[in-house]
Amino acid sequence: MTIITPGATGLRGAVGVAHTRVEGRDKVTGAARYAGEIPFAELAHGWLVLSTVARGRIRSVETAPVLDMPGVLTVLHHGNAPRLNTSYVGRLGTPDPTAAVFQDDRVPSAGWPVALVVATTSEEAREAAEALLVTYDEEPHDTALVPDHPGAHPGEGHMPAETEKGDLETQLATSAVVMDARYTTPEEQHSMMEPHAATALWDAGRLEIFDSNQGATWIQSDLAKLFSLDESSVRVRSEHVGGGFGSKGLRAHQVSAVMAATALRRPVRVVMTRRQMFSLTGHRSPTAQRVRLGADRDGRLRALEHISLSRTSTVYEFAEPSAGFARVMYDADAHRTANHVVRLDVPSPTWMRAPGEAPGSFAIESALDELAERCGVDPIQLRLRNEPETGPVSGLPFSSRNLAACFREGARRFGWADRDPRPGVRRDGRWLLGTGTAAASYGAGAMPSTALATAEADGSFTVRISAADIGTGARTALTLIAADALGTAPEGVRVRIGDSDFGPAMIAGGSMGTRSWAWAVTAAAAELRARLEAAPDIPPEGITVRSDTTEALGALARKERHSFGAQFAEVAVDVATGEIRVRRMLGIFAAGRIVNPLTARNQLLGGMVWGISMALHEEAVRDRNTGRHYAPDLAGYHVATHADVPDIEADWVDDHDPDDPVGIKGVGEIGIVGAAAAVANAVWHATGVRHRDLPIRPDRVLTAPVPDPGPDSVPDPARATRLGSGAAHA
Repeated sequence: MTIITPGATGLRGAVGVAHTRVEGRDKVTGAARYAGEIPFAELAHGWLVLSTVARGRIRSVETAPVLDMPGVLTVLHHGNAPRLNTSYVGRLGTPDPTAAVFQDDRVPSAGWPVALVVATTSEEAREAAEALLVTYDEEPHDTALVPDHPGAHPGEGHMPAETEKGDLETQLATSAVVMDARYTTPEEQHSMMEPHAATALWDAGRLEIFDSNQGATWIQSDLAKLFSLDESSVRVRSEHVGGGFGSKGLRAHQVSAVMAATALRRPVRVVMTRRQMFSLTGHRSPTAQRVRLGADRDGRLRALEHISLSRTSTVYEFAEPSAGFARVMYDADAHRTANHVVRLDVPSPTWMRAPGEAPGSFAIESALDELAERCGVDPIQLRLRNEPETGPVSGLPFSSRNLAACFREGARRFGWADRDPRPGVRRDGRWLLGTGTAAASYGAGAMPSTALATAEADGSFTVRISAADIGTGARTALTLIAADALGTAPEGVRVRIGDSDFGPAMIAGGSMGTRSWAWAVTAAAAELRARLEAAPDIPPEGITVRSDTTEALGALARKERHSFGAQFAEVAVDVATGEIRVRRMLGIFAAGRIVNPLTARNQLLGGMVWGISMALHEEAVRDRNTGRHYAPDLAGYHVATHADVPDIEADWVDDHDPDDPVGIKGVGEIGIVGAAAAVANAVWHATGVRHRDLPIRPDRVLTAPVPDPGPDSVPDPARATRLGSGAAHA
């Protein structure tokens, strides 16, 4: 067949036009199957057994009574499980040993996997797992993160642990205004809707994994190394993912499923319960942060210090890089940042919803607000007055930095000019009203990826890439990008994702997924178009080309590449009950070229709702005596719901990235950054009381002294239009 090749530009305008999700109908009709729903013949079910002590050794595992229970096929534990190769460096570094299950009798935290019970039904597996008797030799444990912990040490993570320039103490001593404050954030859990689930089976000598993950080739590579297999003998598929947020990497459920499938030579599925996910899938570490600022009377910074302490487990070091936020946002003559960690007897933390930037922005943006108050400068003007020309730490140029445009547009739409800067003077009946703002930033990187593009004999195109759509709309975005690059309509392109057989690609994480995959897709499309222009006849099997962006990305000039944003919030506070209601919220972002306005807005709004959750609700609490969580479920772990978000809007300014083939950056995580600080700053403006510890619970509002606004308090003229349904009926 002969195909009509696209024109010279190859652009048809799909990118930038709102498009419903290409898989949307399948999801709402139930045709889209998630990892825990795919049927298999002779499927067995595994149920993980977790430790009930916070530290110690396993003395015994009483398997005999359980093996006699109905339907039980096997019980795997440290005494009979296969040995794994744990001394390897994977695609994302050294893996967390929590995934290398049943290798010894050590218990380093509560909720550590100690056994897997496999049965013919999930109900039988669960009953047997609950009956399994495991005894321990307990040891003293420590799970509490406290400031100035003696075990604190620099934590490298994916950035240098410490940076420093200038004489900090001298600049602080000579500053007209000095601010020194401590901020804390609690442990937070991912709480995605879909639990972690995996099915493992052997098919003709090849290991097959049907999983819910953020990168099929990542899981393929790590499983192959763990089990000493060739990567080509392992295939991982993850077509639909019901949320990841950083947690859906290599975990205990995939590894234990492979162990059981190997032992039984039949398919085995392991699905975590919600309570198990609190221990086994990572979390955001609590943080204790100190910020010191020195400034001239007009608010120009002379000194900036941001020290962040987080916790990690005793088996795997993960640093929550909260101090990294200051390295991008604000410059000063003296500038010092440090990320420190302390090893405690807790499960390993992991990446979660803008790791580092989310808690770091709360501290820095709250401190900037406090500095603005002391200097008598408008909070937006103070931030704009401290806009850096180059990276404050790196000295590199910015690829683009349109933060000022975000603040100006946001201030115009939010009505910031009408704001009375005095705290505690606006009232609406029993409610104190306040508004706050904060800046946002998140990295806009790209990692090497490969993609396959095929011109089919019927004139359509198929694109294959090991991307992961974790609910972000990535599959749809890639369809639009491919359509423009191939010079056709989106309906003429099929995008296949989530299969390790498609070749290595970046994971869905770090707001780099779509940017990395789009680069590979456009490169493959360009080569395919060139092939078609030279030889337009397409054979029955089609014409396929493969791209690899490693060389192109390696040739990029070094720059500071980030998305930016400005967050605005209005809150109502009832100091008699401690209740806080977010009445309205606006986020304006500079996040590169927006591929699909519909799904991009969804992402940004979702991030802002996370910020409300972070500010007012989310808090995973551990019992110091047992090391275990209180109420580890969605009933006890509170998140924001529709009633908490009456009026919220996200939009963007033009921000084309000239170094990207599509001009995009990333919107996956920027929405949460700064959102909690904007809410907290609004609470201060409403009450005159500064809250430096999240979440701002009712009891913290009640115990805080609230100034009497006196006769100058101003009634709110727009009560009827600003009351959300939740606030109206409170």
